[in-house]
Amino acid sequence: MKVYLVNGSAKPQGTTFTALTNVKESLEENGIEAEIYWIGNKAISGCLGCNVCRKSGKCILNDSVNEFAQLAKDADGFVFGSPVHYAAATGFITAFMDRLFYSAGKNLAYKPASAVTVARRGGQSSTFDQLNKYFTINQMPVVSSTYWNQVYGLSGEQTQQDIEGTQVMQVLGNNMAWLLKCIEAGKNNGIVPRELPVLVHTNFVR
Repeated sequence: MKVYLVNGSAKPQGTTFTALTNVKESLEENGIEAEIYWIGNKAISGCLGCNVCRKSGKCILNDSVNEFAQLAKDADGFVFGSPVHYAAATGFITAFMDRLFYSAGKNLAYKPASAVTVARRGGQSSTFDQLNKYFTINQMPVVSSTYWNQVYGLSGEQTQQDIEGTQVMQVLGNNMAWLLKCIEAGKNNGIVPRELPVLVHTNFVR
């Protein structure tokens, strides 16, 4: 089993990386393969709303979104992490997740996921809420911990000094591993997700 931990920070080894590393180590202690995927610091376009992906299964914009969409096919779980920018997730990971879930949501559906946020001080709750909404619209079990998945600090060293936050990351890894093993045991006993019904879409214009 494998979990991808997505680093949505422009810094490859900053506070978000440190928090995700704590989750990664916990997963590995439980026998789960884990890899941190950095989305990079090059510009990532937002969704164009062109709907080409609905026919091709691939976003028309060829960047890290398409690369990760392919990796997601064989993944068993996900953790998406972001520092807080103006009480919200970074523009990088927002554009990344908008297009990933729209063009390749089927590659992530039914797989456990969780969000991790890091901040110097404020804006964590709104950022955490923003990231979790991607999972709950895509039939993904949301993995929790002993507190909201937040760590405080302005540097990697400072985040390690947040003892409670670090523990929350460790428990998150344990809980993700436990749920993955439960799902695997279920599959081995013939328990699989029910087939989706034909979805009904409505709007408020008559």
